[in-house]
Amino acid sequence: MERETEVIIVGSGAAGLFCALRLPEHIKAAIITKDAAENSDSFLAQGGICMLRSEEDYEAYFEDTMKAGHYRNNPESVKIMIRSSGKIIEHLIRYGVQFDRRNGELAFTREGGHSKPRILFHEDITGKEITGKLLEQVKRRSNITMYEYTEMIDILCDNGSCCGIIAVDSAKEVIPVRAQHTVFACGGIGGLYRHSTNFPHLTGDALAIALRHQIPLQDVNFVQVHPTTLYTEKPGRKFLISESVRGEGAVLYNGKMERFVDELQPRDIVTHAIQEQMKKDRKPYVWLSMEHVPKDDILGHFPNIYQRCMEEGYDITKECIPVVPGQHYFMGGIQSDMDGKTSMQGLYAVGETSCNGVHGANRLASNSLLESLVFADRAAQAIARESAQSLPREEQVFCPEQYTDLTKLHQENQELVRQEIERMKKVYEQQHNHDLKRG
Repeated sequence: MERETEVIIVGSGAAGLFCALRLPEHIKAAIITKDAAENSDSFLAQGGICMLRSEEDYEAYFEDTMKAGHYRNNPESVKIMIRSSGKIIEHLIRYGVQFDRRNGELAFTREGGHSKPRILFHEDITGKEITGKLLEQVKRRSNITMYEYTEMIDILCDNGSCCGIIAVDSAKEVIPVRAQHTVFACGGIGGLYRHSTNFPHLTGDALAIALRHQIPLQDVNFVQVHPTTLYTEKPGRKFLISESVRGEGAVLYNGKMERFVDELQPRDIVTHAIQEQMKKDRKPYVWLSMEHVPKDDILGHFPNIYQRCMEEGYDITKECIPVVPGQHYFMGGIQSDMDGKTSMQGLYAVGETSCNGVHGANRLASNSLLESLVFADRAAQAIARESAQSLPREEQVFCPEQYTDLTKLHQENQELVRQEIERMKKVYEQQHNHDLKRG
């Protein structure tokens, strides 16, 4: 592994890959990823990616996003995300992404919390289509090098500025990698939870490092639970049943086969209704029925979900499936501005690792891929502008002896993140109770 580069990007999801691709080709970049490059949550996204279809839809899209986030969103972030969506989709199509079309025109679907259909998709594997095509493009770029099974365990600092990372490669060698610009695109925190749709190796490493270096975090108590994952008693990552299924007409039933909620409300509301219904029914799941969705639509739009459910013994064209809420997405993260800059010079954060307030307290469905790409693009442009002005930094003294017990370091990091999430939950609850008393 090379010990020096201009840009080091930590994470091979949509945000990290897109950030690398949007850098000018004369800038040398390296991407490291903790597992195989394909094992990022971006690959797992089923539903789709939002796009502003017309100026007439702007106010509705903006309101849908703010409402889903309980109006705790940063309006400027939301505006930038929505206004940038058309440009992002153009880039994706140019990179080879194939969105579903009807009569030659882009096809749009609707999901919970959206007042109108504005979500582009590729069957029910949109994340795989987008992230896979981005990865193909990255592999073709001579200025980008990818290192799999390589883990970040710390950052290098000089006088309060970030000047690279400390990594552990697949041979367990501890390696300092110096860089003018460092980008955290490490994904979420699902690995900290027993039931999650995330890959288990996503454990909030960047958050722990930020906490150790006094880099501010934001909204870490905002953790989204997805209403519908396929219920199973098998251990491991839970299989997501996309929001688009309900957007196309699927309904939720209780134990008496009665509807009990408006399925197209935002995720946190539907999740709460399901949890309350499970208590009433005294069952660990509720039923999801696709009886109102034509069979051809199921097979054409949701082939991956159909196949996975068949493997579990359920034919979704003929019968209900048991579903249960599961941890899904992290709205909080390392505090960043509109260009992905953190409080530490030379350090950027994009994607699920970061937080600029765009999602508020609850993410609107299919805004995640869009948000990741929009602000990864802006970070790349900021890096390009600053690269010409960057001055050489002094080298930090590197002591590999302090990283000999990696198991202990992992445990301490995960506990550090858990404690911060719980601390911020209490702070938020205290503030909420104070606001209620004040009326």
